[in-house]
Amino acid sequence: MDQPTILFCTGLSGTGKSYFIKNELPQGAFYNLRSATTRPMREGEKDGREYFFRDEKYFETEKFATKLFVNEQFWKPGAPKWLYGVPEHEIISNWGKNFTYDVIQPRYVRQMMDWFKNAEKQYNLTPCYTFMVLWFLPFGDNFKTASTRQNMPYDLEVRRANTCCLEDFTKENLKPNYGVVSNPQKLFIDDHLRAFIKSAAHYAKTK
Repeated sequence: MDQPTILFCTGLSGTGKSYFIKNELPQGAFYNLRSATTRPMREGEKDGREYFFRDEKYFETEKFATKLFVNEQFWKPGAPKWLYGVPEHEIISNWGKNFTYDVIQPRYVRQMMDWFKNAEKQYNLTPCYTFMVLWFLPFGDNFKTASTRQNMPYDLEVRRANTCCLEDFTKENLKPNYGVVSNPQKLFIDDHLRAFIKSAAHYAKTK
C-alpha cells in the first residue's frame, strides 16, 4: 500500500464502531477524526478528546467536511439543534495519516468522500486517499445499548430515525467493502479486512 486510507466505520449506535477503533486497530496506525458537536458533554468526556464541544454559532462560521443535523425532523424553533460535523482543519492538519470516521448514516460517508475528492484539488493536497467502507451490524437489538446513552430531547427517537440499512447505502451509490458483526462478547471481523488493516498499519510506520 502506497497511499493512506480512511476507514468509514458506519453503523447504528451500539454496533461496536468505537470498540473496533479503540481495540481492533493497531495503536497509532489510524487517526480518529474528531467531530464538533452541540450536544452536552457526557460524564467522563473531555473537550478536544472525544469531541470538540461547541455552540450553534460555531457551525455557522466554521468550514466543515461533513455537517450533520441529526434531530432535524424532530426539531422545533427554540429547541437545541443536535449538530455534528468534522471541521476541515481537523483533516487538513493531519493530512497523510490513515483516518477513521465513525458515523451512522451512509449519506455522511458520501458527504465525506465528496469533500476529500474536492479538497485534494482545491487545496492541492497529496497523497490521495483510499476509501474503505465498513458496515457494522448488530447481533440483536442494539437499541438497548443506545437507550443508556440518552442525554438529549428525543434522543432514542433520533437514533431510530437515523438508519443504516442497505437501502441507505444504495441511495448514495455506495457498497460496503466489509461487514462487521458484533455481539456482547466480540466482533466478527473478516480475515481479508484484518490483512488490509495490517497493510495500512505498515504504511503508517513508513511515514
